[in-house]
Parts: sequence; structure tokens; C-alpha cells
Amino acid sequence: MDTGCWLFGGQFEDSVFEERRERRSGPPASYCAKLCEPQWFYEETESSDDVEVLTLKKFKGDLAYRRQEYQKALQEYSSISEKLSPTNFAMKRDVQEGQARCLAHLGRHMEALEIAANLENKATNTDHLTTVLYLQLAIFSSLQNLEKTIFCLQKLISLHPFNPWNWGKLAEAYLNLEPALSAAFASSQKQHSFTSSDKTIKSSFPHAGKDCLLSFPETLPESSLFPVEANSSNSQKNEKAITDIQNCMAEKRETVLIETQLKACASFIRTRLLLQFTQPQQTSFALERNLRTQQEIEDKMKGFSFKEDTLLLIAEVMGEDIPEKIKDEVHPEVKCVGSVALTALVTASAEEFEDKWFRKIKDHFCPFENQFHTEIQILA
Repeated sequence: MDTGCWLFGGQFEDSVFEERRERRSGPPASYCAKLCEPQWFYEETESSDDVEVLTLKKFKGDLAYRRQEYQKALQEYSSISEKLSPTNFAMKRDVQEGQARCLAHLGRHMEALEIAANLENKATNTDHLTTVLYLQLAIFSSLQNLEKTIFCLQKLISLHPFNPWNWGKLAEAYLNLEPALSAAFASSQKQHSFTSSDKTIKSSFPHAGKDCLLSFPETLPESSLFPVEANSSNSQKNEKAITDIQNCMAEKRETVLIETQLKACASFIRTRLLLQFTQPQQTSFALERNLRTQQEIEDKMKGFSFKEDTLLLIAEVMGEDIPEKIKDEVHPEVKCVGSVALTALVTASAEEFEDKWFRKIKDHFCPFENQFHTEIQILA
């Protein structure tokens, strides 16, 4: 046959004409898994593979960290970091995270935050960013910085809105914020300075700011302020002015505390809703943890003293975006995007997050503010 008649791709592979291998009779050879003794990586090795040597050192660092020997673990991680190839990005990120966690445990939080910031700048996918946010969360929790802790949780929720555990942590953080708010109000009330010229009250609270969770208005309503005169003949007016200001501050304090309880309650309800939706997909210890957490939330909800219709409204709002079936976020989809796009995935401020998730609830109670205030009794 003329070779010109052959179509491209029409030839047969030589393997088609080869004879088949004879199958061995009898059962197949059993598979023998390699068994490693405990702490096998402490044994002397003569390997010339640099990556293998560094991997063994990392295992030693991980074990030291597990044993809470943070200085020893830090030394192991640091020695690895110096010898790692610049192209071994995966191990470099793991080692730097280990260094940051050790530094946080050793009280060197600023150094830990610098490493975390560097990792955040070099993140290229949502998995990287999630890891960095959990690292920052651990550092700020160690510092007992509630504002930063809450903001880290809010950013994590922006990435993974259907993760119930982060919502639960956020609810707990809001509850822990209440004593700090009360202390801040007490301090702010004592340290205000009054002037008769501008009728303003200037707070000396150090964390005041637009996006600060513990900030309060620097200027009170004009109706509540009176010029404070130095003349002794006007002492009664001065006392009345101070009393009015204190009353106004007390009202503001109550409003902020109620809003904080509202956000904590809404976060707990969101947690419970997500746990209920994932419950049919779980078994064994995962299901036990789910049910136990739901019961813990139920017990904590009793401390809010919200009315039943209030709780139903919050549940409706916090469950609006939950589909009928949601996947368990054990292995969420990893999005590989640039650093700019990653930044856009997380909330830019606490104010933006709370406006998205809690605005509808707060707006509902706005016309009935006085009635809403009587629902919860907060000790001044």
C-alpha cells in the first residue's frame, strides 16, 4: 500500500504487536510498609541530600515546639532558614511560621508580627492568607489585644463565611470585650477635660479612633453640655453640667454595651446555624464536638435575656446567605490569585465587617431604641 494513503495518526503502536507478559501464578507479594522508630529523625544520618537533612532538622524543631521547648525549637527553625534554598517556598513558609509562633511564646511579639507581615505580603493564594491570619490571631491573642484579635477573626470570616468555629471565636471575643469597654468608659469619664469656649469634651482614652472598637465620641450633644465656669458663684451650674455630662456618658456606655452583646449574640446564632447545617454530614468525634458546641451556645444564649422574637429575627438575618446544603469546610477551595486580589477578599476594617453582618439587625431596633434598651439589664 502506498504510504501516502496513510492518515496522520493512523499508525499502530508497536506495543500492540508485543506479546503479553505471563501472569505469575499464586498470590501477589505482600506490601511491606516502612516502619520508623519514634524520634527516628534524631538518629545520625549520612545523607548528602541537603533537603533531607533540613527536613530532619525541621522535624526536630516541630517536636521541640510540641514539647513547649520554644527556645530550642526557634534555634532549629533559624538554622534551617539560613540554609534553605530560595526556591523552596513551601518549607520556607513553614519554617517562618514556626519561628513566629516560637517568638510569640517567648514574648518577642514584635519580631513575630514582622515575620507574619512578611508572610502576608508574599501570600499568593487563599490557603497562604488563611495560615497567616491564624498566625496573627495567635500572636494578638497572646498579647491579649482584643481589638486586633477581633479584626483577625473578621478577616478570616471574610475568607470563610461558612466556618462555624471562627464565628464562635468571634462571639467569645465580643463577650470578652465588654469588661474592656466598661473600664474604658470609666477611665474616659474621669479623664475628660471641660472647656467653656468650645463646649467639647476631649477624651484622653489612648485608643480613640474611627475604626477602633473601644473608641467613643469626642463631642457630646450640645443639649447635654453647659459651660463650666471657674467662678464659685456658679458652682450649682457647674455641678449640673457635670451631672448632665455623666448621664449622657452613661447612656452612651449602655448603648455601646448593648450593641456589643447584640453582635456576640448574632455571632453565636450564626455559629449554631452553621453547625446545624453541617451536622448531617458528620459522624463520630466530629458529630460529638458539633452537638457539644451547640449545647454550650444554648447555655450562653440564656445569659443575653433577649426576647424570643428578637432571637428569631437575628437568626433570620444571620442565616440569609446559608444555602440549603453547604459543604463542610475541612478542605475549602484554594484560590490562587495575586496579592492585590487577596487583599480585596478580606474586610478592610471592623466597621465594614460589622456594617455588612449586623447593620440589618441594628437598623431594625433603631425605631424602638428605648424598648430595646429595656430588654437587657446591664449593670452600670
